[in-house]
Parts: sequence; structure tokens; C-alpha cells
Amino acid sequence: MASICLVEDEQKVAAFICKGLEEEGYKIKTANDGAGAKLLLQTAAYDLLILDVMLPDINGIELCRQIRLTDNKTPILILTALDQVHNKVSGLKAGADDYLVKPFHFSELLARIEALLRRQNANQPKGHTLIFDDLKLDTWSNIAERAGSQIILTAKEFSLLELFMRNPNKVLSREYIAEQVWKIDFDTGTNFIDVYVNYLRNKIEKGFKNKLIHTAIGMGYILKSDNSK
Repeated sequence: MASICLVEDEQKVAAFICKGLEEEGYKIKTANDGAGAKLLLQTAAYDLLILDVMLPDINGIELCRQIRLTDNKTPILILTALDQVHNKVSGLKAGADDYLVKPFHFSELLARIEALLRRQNANQPKGHTLIFDDLKLDTWSNIAERAGSQIILTAKEFSLLELFMRNPNKVLSREYIAEQVWKIDFDTGTNFIDVYVNYLRNKIEKGFKNKLIHTAIGMGYILKSDNSK
């Protein structure tokens, strides 16, 4: 059964979640602050992380952001008493895969966990090396290279590039990118997809004449070689 790391400083909530998950057969370790969570993550691997937002030493969203600097694969579920849309968006932009507002029924938490684990298993790549033109992506080691030179990417930039490389020569809408990389519905009033695409472009195209990520006006973006025009 899957192993879960729970970071929650409210003892009653932590005990409630632990009891329910252990009864379902999950292995669970707990921490009550960010420092304890980092120690757990340094000493073991987990199939899923559950992070409360209001921790005594660090905001759970910031903790999520820090985790994503070195781990862009493990599903993260954010728990919070804050129900405003901008709080949800902040958590998802930080790298969370899902968001659950307190108070919640245990059955809903369990359903969210099962859905995240199913998605994680379904997304396991059959091949871990992706190649397009002179761009290479190793999804096991999380290393990106172009023409043999390594490119340093953030977790979300890596996920975005992986999405493009799994769908070469295909127009990807902003809605599709938001759903696949951020697991949220795209808000047409925001431009964060465009911002991240530009970040990625700057990193993989700087110093190269052959541009790879192109804008499909009114539709989205496409990964294709200039040489294929």
C-alpha cells in the first residue's frame, strides 16, 4: 500500500487523518512543522504528501514550493481553512496537485488521495528519455539538455517542457496546459501560462538560432523545429 507523509500541526486533525488512513491500509508518517517535514523527506520516499497551509514555522504553500525545487513527481495535496480562489491558485502555482478546504469529510479526503495516486500511476512514462531535435529530457534524473549542454529548470518548467515533448508538432491550448501541468481550469483573466512559457523559452532557446516553442495565435503553443517550416 502507498506511503503518505502528512504535515499537520493540529493534533486532533492529524490523529483523525492518521487513524482513517491506517484503517484503509496506508502507511503514514507525520510531522507538525516544516522542519520535521524536511527531515522526513530526507530520510524516506513517499507516494504522496499532504501539507497543511498554516504551519508554525513556514507557510505550507512555501513548503510546497521548496519541495518542488527537487521533487516534481510526488503528488502534493494541500489542506487549508482558506477558501478564497486566490489562495487555491497560489497553492497550485506552487506545485500542489490538489487542494482540500477544511473542514472536510474523510471520505472526500480519501477520494482525493485515491485519485492522485491513480493519476500518478497512469502517468508513469514507458520510456524515460524524450528527444526532440537537439533537445533531450531524462524524466528519471530530471535532467534537461540542449545540444549536450544542461539546462537548469524549475519543477514546473520541467513539467511544462515534458508536456511539450510528449506532444511534439501539436498545438496545445492554454486550457490543456493548465489542466495537465497545474491541474486547474484555465482562467482567461490571467496570463501565468504565457509567463511560464516565456520562462521556458528563454532557457531552452537562448543562444540558439533554431527556435522550438512557437505561438499558435489564438490557439496556444506548439513545439516544433524552425527547420520544419
